[in-house]
Amino acid sequence: MSVKHAISRGVELGRSVFQLGLLKPAGRLAAKFRGERLRVGQPSRSVQPQTFLPARYRYYRMSLSGLAAQLQSGGFRRLIGGSPRNRVVFLAFGVGLGLIEQQLEDDRKSVAACQQIQALFKKKRFESPLKSFVSGYKLEDYVIGRQIGKGCNAAVYEAAAPFAVPRGEKCSLVELNSNTNSSDPTSPRFACPPSFPLAVKMMWNMGAGSSSEAILNSMSQELVPATPHALRQEKGELSLDGEFGWVPKTVAAHPNVIRVHRAFTADVPLLPGAEEEYPDVLPTRLNPLGMGNNRTLFLVMKNYPYTLRQYLEVSTPGRRTGTLMALQLLEGVDHLCRQGIAHRDLKSDNILMEFDLGGCPRLVITDFGCCLADQSCGLQLPYNSRWVSRGGNACLMAPEVATAKPGPGVTIDYSKADAWAVGTICYEIFGKQNPFYCPQGLEGRSYEERQLPELPANTPADMKLVVRLLLRRNPKKRPSARVAANMLHLSLWGRHALASLDKASLSKLADWLLCQSAYVLLKGRGPSGSSVEAELQRGFLSNLELEDLRTAVGFLLYGRELRFAVTL
Repeated sequence: MSVKHAISRGVELGRSVFQLGLLKPAGRLAAKFRGERLRVGQPSRSVQPQTFLPARYRYYRMSLSGLAAQLQSGGFRRLIGGSPRNRVVFLAFGVGLGLIEQQLEDDRKSVAACQQIQALFKKKRFESPLKSFVSGYKLEDYVIGRQIGKGCNAAVYEAAAPFAVPRGEKCSLVELNSNTNSSDPTSPRFACPPSFPLAVKMMWNMGAGSSSEAILNSMSQELVPATPHALRQEKGELSLDGEFGWVPKTVAAHPNVIRVHRAFTADVPLLPGAEEEYPDVLPTRLNPLGMGNNRTLFLVMKNYPYTLRQYLEVSTPGRRTGTLMALQLLEGVDHLCRQGIAHRDLKSDNILMEFDLGGCPRLVITDFGCCLADQSCGLQLPYNSRWVSRGGNACLMAPEVATAKPGPGVTIDYSKADAWAVGTICYEIFGKQNPFYCPQGLEGRSYEERQLPELPANTPADMKLVVRLLLRRNPKKRPSARVAANMLHLSLWGRHALASLDKASLSKLADWLLCQSAYVLLKGRGPSGSSVEAELQRGFLSNLELEDLRTAVGFLLYGRELRFAVTL
């Protein structure tokens, strides 16, 4: 707003103040201010100005009634005398209110634009690329292939429907195909879609009993990413193998979170490699020395070619690709946090990968066995005893979790713990060893921020800033996954809009958001609409919130000011 326009607005506002409140009590004048807001600018029905007013103006807005009362009791009486000094003070007051109302008007327009964009893109829900199954609630409905993964509580095998098994492939419940080595990430199998489109995860049941209800209650966390039809429905109720059980909190579909398409219980079979790799967890009918139960839980998911760790062992992504990979992890974590779920075991082994048609890696978060998905406590876990589980991987446990001490009334806040873990994984993505994994690495409970190693020189500057912020020890100073993701979105696609933006105004950024929305909508009509970048852009636009966007802009501008000061 030009100086001439600001002064004219100030004079107009000053005249309104004089006419409205010269002879009225201070209380009535204050009420007039609150009710009509001086009748300047277009009224907004859904936006409260106090919420979106910048911090430096917030005090004056909140204390407007007090200022009005003081002006009436003192300044207005002196104004009648015609003192030039009082005229200047009154004019300055009007100009100040004009600037505040202009900022409020800009904020109202930005909020309205964000709300419209968010409503538009939220209608386009993500759908899994796998078609809905018509059956598959029994182990006999699948042909099991070779083992493709093993963890501390489960083994994963490739699978397919009987009619979809490739010709010439040998696969059965007891025979392992030896034609290709699935553990070698450089083999041709990792460069093309898997022969078996599905993966079956067999949980190891050591103490849950053999009833379906007991198994479901014990392993319910594994069902957090399940689809609505993952469990068989009988008479409108969910059941496992005919026995009713408790259904846990589930997460909505997202491009960067695994989906469980089927879940069922069955007798433990003798799968390929079982006697050699996990004999102790087999039931006694398969191994006399085994300690497992006869039945366990099976999960059917999409088969991804390899894990993030396997990919990074043979390849180092470039600057832009690495940023897109980190951004996908932040988007997945933000999606979980919005629904009150903390993964608590993020690591490169629990992140699966594939490539889109353009060759860009697509990452999905998997293995929810250690997650926090409690309907009653959300992301605030009561920690009144040391027997309460704090999560999985101790090496990548956020400082606020690692240093928590049990006691009455103690709670652990997991709202930013997974985002901290993403910050550590970014070191692996950009070609360095995870600083919290090294033999003499850092510890989450005691490290200092100055001890964090530098990322490689070819890492984008904004990416370095995001990692530094995510690894702050104090969670109050650490950005949320949403804010960190917004920073990378702006760095990737809003560089030109950000270059001409200051901290006080988002009007130019709102114009860029509208242009970006039109671009994404037009791009989504072609084959490229299913690409990783298109999915990320749609996710960004469907989660637009002014305060998160303003915080992300502030972090980026602050980081660039620091880099500019260092170069001087």
